Order: sequence, then C-alpha cells, then structure tokens
Amino acid sequence: MTPQRVTLITLGVRDLARARAFYESLGWRDTRPQEGIVFYQLNGLALGLFPLADLAKDQTRNMSDLGTGAMTLAINYGSESEVDTAYAAAIRAGAAGLKRPEKVFWGGYSGYYADPDGHVWEVAHNPFWPLSEDGSLTLPTDEN
Repeated sequence: MTPQRVTLITLGVRDLARARAFYESLGWRDTRPQEGIVFYQLNGLALGLFPLADLAKDQTRNMSDLGTGAMTLAINYGSESEVDTAYAAAIRAGAAGLKRPEKVFWGGYSGYYADPDGHVWEVAHNPFWPLSEDGSLTLPTDEN
C-alpha cells in the first residue's frame, strides 16, 4: 500500500546556481550542501533542486518530455498582507509575475508567480484553512 504522503519534491532546473540564488533570496537555506543538488527542509518534507539534464537521465527520459508549469506549488499565509509581502519578495528575487494577489471566487486571496525555471508557485491566504504556528497545514475535516 502506498501511504498518503509526499516526502520530497524535486524541481528540475536549467541552472542550479541561478535557482539556488533565487530561493536563497527568498530566505531559504540549503539544508545539506553538496555538489550537484540543493535540498531545502520544509514542514515535514523536503524540496530539491536538481539539474534538468541530470533529472532526465535519472528518469531515463528525454529532457523535452519533462515539461514545466503543469502543476502549482502553494504556500499559504495567515493574512492577505503576508501574501502581498511574499509575492513582492519573489518578484524582487527574479520571479515572473503571473497573477498579482487578489480576492478570489472561493473566498480567499491569492496570486501566482513563476520561478526562473518556470515552476509555478501560488501564494495564498485561505480563511477556511487555519495554519499551525509553524505555518503547516492540516486540512479541516467535518469533525472540526
């Protein structure tokens, strides 16, 4: 049986030094510095940056088969002002703005940007999803 969890998300990047510089400018710190890959410890999982050519080779696929942008990674914040601050920091760090944060149809507030490799990030405030003190999310259930 496959457990319902994610322990590592790996993003293929064209230029590892550029990608590392982008995420570091957002305040992220490489957890296990080593050559050829970057790891960031997140809340209960890790994010890796891995050269795109190496990722394709590891998967035994062509680089052109990997694609980008067909998914969204999201960071939820406790307020609309925190979303605005995070979005502005990403743009200053070199992200491409896709949608400025705004109130959205489902009752929250969100915006989108793409990192230098085109990986799409959503920054959002969802008033229906309370965050833990450390920023982690546990989806509410019918019981709570």
